[in-house]
Amino acid sequence: MNTINLTIAPIFNDDCTEIIDLILPIQQIEFNVPITIEGQPDLLDIESNYQQGGGNFWGAKIDGKLVGTIALINTGHNACALRKMFVKKEFRGKEYGIAQKLLETLLTFCRAQHITDVYLGTVDILKAAHRFYEKNDFNSIAVADLPAYFPRMMADNKFYHLHLSI
Repeated sequence: MNTINLTIAPIFNDDCTEIIDLILPIQQIEFNVPITIEGQPDLLDIESNYQQGGGNFWGAKIDGKLVGTIALINTGHNACALRKMFVKKEFRGKEYGIAQKLLETLLTFCRAQHITDVYLGTVDILKAAHRFYEKNDFNSIAVADLPAYFPRMMADNKFYHLHLSI
């Protein structure tokens, strides 16, 4: 295991540029997902879109540089939408465990907030992400099984659900 100075903490609007600089290249260049910043206005105002509604947005930083993100939108109904889970390519995998630590941070927050149902949408080409969610006990669900209050992103075409015991 590499010794790295990893911190995971909530991030805010003053981190928006760094968040966009991390996420957009992963979406557009690495995975050819046809999405732009205009299609994700939430990234321009993290505080209003995530934190003010009882959710949060976390960043994983190594030596102060953003290498991963995960976010949660509190949808009410003791449920949430997991969003914006990205880890820079060179920091993925078990060697660093960053994705796992980000997910554990989000699930700890959920339990503290009495959120029992975590939903997420992703795209079918992100096979490694599917394996990661399934390894963490998320179940694949049909779009018809999403609750009406789930804020669906247009690009998403594969959906998962995790029920937490509190």
